[in-house]
Amino acid sequence: MALLGEYADMHLFNRLIRALNTFAKRSVVHFLCTVCIGYMFPSLQSAAFADELVEYKVKAAFIYNFIAFTQWSEETGQTLNLCFHGKDHFGNEIDKLHNRSVNNHQIEIRRTDSIAQLQHCQAVFFSKSEREKLPVLLDTLANKPVLTIADHPEAASHGVVINMAVSNEKIVFEINLRTARSSGLNISARLLNLAVDVYQ
Repeated sequence: MALLGEYADMHLFNRLIRALNTFAKRSVVHFLCTVCIGYMFPSLQSAAFADELVEYKVKAAFIYNFIAFTQWSEETGQTLNLCFHGKDHFGNEIDKLHNRSVNNHQIEIRRTDSIAQLQHCQAVFFSKSEREKLPVLLDTLANKPVLTIADHPEAASHGVVINMAVSNEKIVFEINLRTARSSGLNISARLLNLAVDVYQ
């Protein structure tokens, strides 16, 4: 399955969501089985690591589409810096987005570890490891044209533009439209329709 392709068409994005969530659901079942078996065979517990990679492979595809359905101001240059802040759960999956084109932008992957480095990002994913620091990080980027993305509870209600979550064995997302507008970002109405929650 090609997880990272040209998904600028919403019909294809809908199909992607269904396909990836089916893939993720199967992996969750596999994960639960390996955990049970792992009590008897500890060496098999390494399967949990593989299942996390599957989850973040799916999330990498979602991130690409979030960017595809977000419009930045005309002042944004051709290069779009997609930053990852905190502990890296993606492995090399996210590096597959490097140099990909989307809406006349070319994605450049950056891994950041300081607030100063965030000033050069047009999109940034905050790892779960940064949950306690999130208010400070978001305050630094307030009203700046940065698409903030996370995957931990209540991130959207705290000001992250798009937050992913696992619900009923499916990956879903919520959008903070208020933050997006104050940041000068235009989120496609079609993407808003797919969100499980939209904060106005």
